[in-house]
Amino acid sequence: MVDHYKPKPGKAAKAGIATAIGVVIAAHGRHYLVQALVDGESLKLHCVTRGKKSDVAVGDKVNLNMTSKNQAVIESIGERRSLLYRSDQYKSKLLAANVSQLFIVVATEPGFTDDLISRALVAAEAAGVAAHIILNKTDIAASLPRTRERLQAYAKLGYPIHEVSAMGMPEQTCATLMPLLENQSTILIGQSGMGKSSIINLIVPDADIATREISAALDTGKHTTTFTRLYEVNPGTNDETYIIDSPGFQEFGLYQLSEGMLERAFREFEPFLGKCKFYNCHHLIEPNCAVLEAVQDGKIAPMRHQLYKQLLHESSQTLY
Repeated sequence: MVDHYKPKPGKAAKAGIATAIGVVIAAHGRHYLVQALVDGESLKLHCVTRGKKSDVAVGDKVNLNMTSKNQAVIESIGERRSLLYRSDQYKSKLLAANVSQLFIVVATEPGFTDDLISRALVAAEAAGVAAHIILNKTDIAASLPRTRERLQAYAKLGYPIHEVSAMGMPEQTCATLMPLLENQSTILIGQSGMGKSSIINLIVPDADIATREISAALDTGKHTTTFTRLYEVNPGTNDETYIIDSPGFQEFGLYQLSEGMLERAFREFEPFLGKCKFYNCHHLIEPNCAVLEAVQDGKIAPMRHQLYKQLLHESSQTLY
């Protein structure tokens, strides 16, 4: 899963402290579970950070100082390729680091909210992460036409939509998803009840066992659904195909995004940016705004522009 790390001799090495590098596979508060290769042996290490730092995310590659055979201190975080997180005006919540793609899982039943999908797509664009929509439970035929119709708004924006049924058609689901997952680090997000766990269990047959191990290591007991966790899809190989399960949530705050980041995170805005009358146009009520004209002409969906306005308002309320 990870290469053995041999840092230049420093204080830790001179003191005889073993060092290693690992990947964070779960986080709960300031406690982390890290998969690492130590002296040729793959271990799950219970780790903490120095002091009160809690800026470590699942998927981070971290440098460790061993304190016992199964415990270590996280000394530093490797350079991140990407970071996904959500935030409100008071605090932020790290979702995962170094992900290359985001799967937004929705279902024919129960109902899903367009607001969560749209916010997740904005988060992916802002982080430079590819986004896919996974429509699960397609075997519920009565609800399928209506659900497909709702998702057309995102298909028109160029986001791929993949239809699966993890419970009803498991083999077809694997055949659809496995090529997309190969050599990628993929996080699944969605509201509760969409079938994320069913998909994870198909892709990673031992996921339930791994989750129980993680729960025991982090001492979370029954609260196993409250933390994000990473699974290796092809354990024992050199590829880095990871799938990350996140707890179901109803809200996806993006208070951390600036106005400039927001306008660029709406891919349909791109042809019109820089064409407004005023160089500092906010695309709200300004005259001769190219974005507003595109909304009036049907080139930008009113629902998407309304979300942009809401996110712009939220970003102005940030207190932390």
